Amino acid sequence: MKRLFKVSRSLLVTYYAYMLEYRAELLLWALSGSLPFILMGVWTQAAQQGDFGLSSIDFARYFLAVYLVRQLTVVWVIWDFEREIVDGKLSFRLLQPLDPVWHHIWSHIGERFARLPFIFGLVALFFLLYPSAFWIPSLGTLGLFAIASFCALALQFLIQYTLAMFAFWTEKASSIQEVVFLVNLFLSGAIAPLELFPPEMRAIAQWTPFPYIINFPASIITGLKVDLLHGFGMIFMWMTIFAIVNRWLWRKGLKQYSGMGA
Repeated sequence: MKRLFKVSRSLLVTYYAYMLEYRAELLLWALSGSLPFILMGVWTQAAQQGDFGLSSIDFARYFLAVYLVRQLTVVWVIWDFEREIVDGKLSFRLLQPLDPVWHHIWSHIGERFARLPFIFGLVALFFLLYPSAFWIPSLGTLGLFAIASFCALALQFLIQYTLAMFAFWTEKASSIQEVVFLVNLFLSGAIAPLELFPPEMRAIAQWTPFPYIINFPASIITGLKVDLLHGFGMIFMWMTIFAIVNRWLWRKGLKQYSGMGA
């Protein structure tokens, strides 16, 4: 445990310092996730002209939460892993007495810490422009939101890292991610709260992993109705499934791998 802690701390400090070198890019990445604010404008206007069960303020808070969750759960491991396979750089990782996944995990966590100041700044700007949407969640709600967001990040990472395993067999595993992204965008609640979906579509979506990446934590912090037991249960179920599939593909992929030095 002591060695694991030292290795984890070293990787976190290293990748955090590495991400700080790209502060300008981090700001651009934070700004590039502005789609929720565009959709917020659409839905707040729609709420003034129709009855959706949510007010304009509810929509504004929900899409702010969507933006926040998207920033906290963004993952890019499939592109990094694909590049390691294509360039043969995975060979050097395999020589280390450490599973290569830990480099990707701590890279994402370090980036999250480096990104936080920009996120807080944009949230503060949002409340400055929309003071009527300001609210202060309770400590219990914030705690649940933090746990749900961390679980959503872990699930998102496992999904994408599992898809990344196909880089052992194809040079464009990221193409699979592009297809999954479109499904995720629709079913995750990123374009509209799941409460607005038709009952049949909502029932189907709730058995996929996607609503628990965005809609679940966003609903928690905004006070929308949410089944905590079902939500966390589905997260851990899908995490277990993807973890098992990931390890199986990893073992099969290593036998297939023929990169430089392998």
